[in-house]
Amino acid sequence: MSHRPDGIAPHGGQLINRIATPEKLQLFLDKAEYLPRVQLDERANSDLVMIAIGGFSPLTGFMEEADYKSVVANMRLANGLPWSIPITLSVTEEVAEPLQEGSLVRLDDAKGRFIGVLELTQKYHYDKKWEAINVYRTDEEKHPGVKVVYEQGSINLAGAVWLLERDPHPQFPTYQIDPVKSRQQFIDKGWKTIVAFQTRNPIHRAHEYIQKCAMETVDGLFLHPLVGATKEDDIAADVRMRCYEIILEHYYPKDRVILAINPAAMRYAGPREAIFHALIRKNYGCTHFIVGRDHAGVGDYYGTYDAQYIFDEFEPGELGIVPMKFEHAFYCKRTQQMATTKTSPSTPEERVHLSGTKVREMLRRGELPPPEFSRPEVAKELAIAMNIDVYEI
Repeated sequence: MSHRPDGIAPHGGQLINRIATPEKLQLFLDKAEYLPRVQLDERANSDLVMIAIGGFSPLTGFMEEADYKSVVANMRLANGLPWSIPITLSVTEEVAEPLQEGSLVRLDDAKGRFIGVLELTQKYHYDKKWEAINVYRTDEEKHPGVKVVYEQGSINLAGAVWLLERDPHPQFPTYQIDPVKSRQQFIDKGWKTIVAFQTRNPIHRAHEYIQKCAMETVDGLFLHPLVGATKEDDIAADVRMRCYEIILEHYYPKDRVILAINPAAMRYAGPREAIFHALIRKNYGCTHFIVGRDHAGVGDYYGTYDAQYIFDEFEPGELGIVPMKFEHAFYCKRTQQMATTKTSPSTPEERVHLSGTKVREMLRRGELPPPEFSRPEVAKELAIAMNIDVYEI
């Protein structure tokens, strides 16, 4: 992989910027009252932001039919570039009907605030079941990603978008580090190799172990928790962020980690989302990406390591970011440390398996997870967030 003086190339070669210039912003504001409106849900809102800041480079907007069909069928854009998740703006027939291809559409957030503009090039029908089976490997509505597809409108609106303004994140403004800024920070630190870690759970000891294994071979860690839309039983973003701050403060070298928020929404698409997450981190300037067990999975829809195998479906170098594949880590009672089956001689009975789900279950029962599972400072923070009296435990 060749390194440019300004770091790794974004996907497609150019970092997209679709944030309106002051002149464009004024033009759009002048037209605001006359434009037809489409209201975005939380996921479409996240997608608009990710497109605008270059996180979804090379996309400049919501996908036209040729790209959509190619991505769903072949995990590639129509031009052949790898891309694994369709990025679409779906609306009902009633909303789509009056909209004219070739015109501007005003994009409002859930509160009705004017946040963006769509240059509408295409309206098209799509097959929800086909999308579900190809992208999520199931058509069951109880899958949270499939549920979103089934509940959204039957017409996709396509075209380039503009985000009116990049507002500071209401909860985590200091961690809002967009691709332009993350790339600059890596250069400033002199990092040539950066490993990214995707998470939607508080970090437990298994995560810490694989991150630190990866950190032994690269210049820095980009800890990139997702704070867009997640499912209801996932731990709230503000609680997760406090846990990350605590663990970085006590257990990581200060100068080798950057914590930043990823404003994308979760799809729970398992293997396909692992590719998607890797490409997003490439756009942020990362050279390596950690893929653990059941990445972006939910329920029993995907095999434990399917998200690792899918990387083998692409030629080396095609994705432009190196996957670092890790086995399921556990606490080994025999060696008294974190390990995987690759390094531990233990029998299954000597292994304490860790997962975010187990930690949540223990806390709900009023138990603090043991130190083998979770750092005590993190466990305490989670307990407080769940209104468990930590002094009674």
